[in-house]
Amino acid sequence: MKLKSLSLIAGAIALTLTAIPFTVKAQTGSSSPLIVAQTPKKERGFWQSLELTDTQKAQMQSIRNDTRAKMEAILTPEQKAKLAAAKAQRQAGQGQRSRKGWGELNLTEAQKTQMRQIKESSKQQMQAILTPEQQAKLKELQENMRQRRQQRQQTR
Repeated sequence: MKLKSLSLIAGAIALTLTAIPFTVKAQTGSSSPLIVAQTPKKERGFWQSLELTDTQKAQMQSIRNDTRAKMEAILTPEQKAKLAAAKAQRQAGQGQRSRKGWGELNLTEAQKTQMRQIKESSKQQMQAILTPEQQAKLKELQENMRQRRQQRQQTR
């Protein structure tokens, strides 16, 4: 009789321990989509953790728009058409979340050099907007991302 009771208790404990993670995941998972749906896409994740002011957000958006315009100005009409098609495909849910559209443009070396210069200028402009604390946080976040990327590559 004692053996039967002990095995029932052990089974109940095991069942409880295995059910807890599923319960926690179900509770956090159900509220998560609401939060994500209410938060604009550009304010989630990486940049959100920097706690930008409204002024900084507006300046960042302006820099991003300016950067995109400068990069698109470098492209030939054929390259622009390819990029637009890739964007439409992504918006339709058929494409991946990568920069595949830019990668398939067959850029010339001169275009690649100009793109790098534009990106570097944009990066410097964005960093100039940040406070010293935000710059330190950005550096920390970038280092964490670099480490996670290296760990993923090592596990493959």
